[in-house]
Amino acid sequence: MGETKSLDVTVQGDLEIVMTRSFDAPLALVWEAHTKAEHLSKWWARGHRADVDLDFRPGGKWRIVEHGDNGEQWAFRGEVREIVPMELIVQTFEWEGLPGHISVERLVFEHKDGKTTLTGTSTFANKEDRDGMVASGMEGGANESYRALDAYLKTLA
Repeated sequence: MGETKSLDVTVQGDLEIVMTRSFDAPLALVWEAHTKAEHLSKWWARGHRADVDLDFRPGGKWRIVEHGDNGEQWAFRGEVREIVPMELIVQTFEWEGLPGHISVERLVFEHKDGKTTLTGTSTFANKEDRDGMVASGMEGGANESYRALDAYLKTLA
């Protein structure tokens, strides 16, 4: 039986949320799952169907539309700002349902002892936006997406 992994979420200062999660997968697979549309569509939307447009390069844009079980749709978008292959992605994040509230995500990928650890730091424009994200159920949604990623990574290994 495998252990159940959980997401470690920390509210830091007035503007940041830090999320850390490890995966029993090589760094190259976890990186690929985050950087290619065909992979993001399989896990990012908490296991729901997702339409993914991704221009993965500095200055490139991304957009993901998640399709709920009852026909609901949630769209998210951003711009890729920085890429250090196999180490770092910096991008903006915006839920289209609340336009203009944009955070900056810094995703750090590290491989150690056969596991890949992903640390995501989201920085918000103000405390209200940060607190609103915390109150939105973001932690539960991130946990669902990462469980879907765990299952998907097993199909790639």
